[in-house]
Amino acid sequence: MSSARPHSSAREPARGSRTGLGLAVCLAALALAGCQGRGGLGDITGSIGRSQASQPRTASDWQADRETWAKRYDANPKDRDAAFYYARALRSLDQNAQALAVLQSAILIHQDDRELLGAYGRTLADNGRFREADDVLSRAHSPERPDWRILSAQGTVADQLGEHARAQQIYQSALKLAPNEPTIMSNYGLSLALSRNLPEAERILSEAVASERADARVRQNLVLVLGLQGRFGEAETLARRDQSPAEAAAAIAYLKRSVSQQNSWELLKGGKGRAQAPARQPAVQGAGAMPAAAPPA
Repeated sequence: MSSARPHSSAREPARGSRTGLGLAVCLAALALAGCQGRGGLGDITGSIGRSQASQPRTASDWQADRETWAKRYDANPKDRDAAFYYARALRSLDQNAQALAVLQSAILIHQDDRELLGAYGRTLADNGRFREADDVLSRAHSPERPDWRILSAQGTVADQLGEHARAQQIYQSALKLAPNEPTIMSNYGLSLALSRNLPEAERILSEAVASERADARVRQNLVLVLGLQGRFGEAETLARRDQSPAEAAAAIAYLKRSVSQQNSWELLKGGKGRAQAPARQPAVQGAGAMPAAAPPA
């Protein structure tokens, strides 16, 4: 559920730089395992990185970060950190093709760098190359040195491939390494929803929301699952924790119209594992819209 978006980082927040994709995109993104933003190392679904504390938070911060690392990368394309953080900034700004090119070159030089492999795998997924992403992420960690963030990212890729049972096994493995981690649980819950196991999805997401480390992205995923069960009053109450009453009401009204369609599951899945946004964007789109809440990854 990509917002259904997956959590990719240690707080696999989605990207700290953007929160206004709108409910329409979040609904369509259910097929992609979560509306959580990306942002590279701080991804909600599989954040793979070293310095999460200093990660930029706004679009302007990411743009400044991109310019800083671009200069260092241009001066020395073989500089591992320059490539890693430049690609992270590019990805956070949705410049995914350019981020992929930077990481492809870096991987040729730093072939055994698991952190780079993890970032490369996530970026392959951003570019719709899910099978390749799955393979790369499987090589980004090892049984003797498992990484729950990479496992969570790999789970979101499996969901994007429509392999929900495998994705759920991966999330369970990640939770053994990081018990009660809300970003993993958020991705897990979204995966269960994609499998139409809504009661269990609600249980997992409710536990994730109860964590003091849960953020708006996790809560919005629970809003979606409540709405899919027709419990719009509860969904709106929860949505108001992160939105004004008017914004929450507008978002839930759109959700109600969407899930009442006979083909709502087909709409959510978007066909062939790729999300399809509705033809019309809801009135709630914009700064006050529901955050594109995990993963990725």
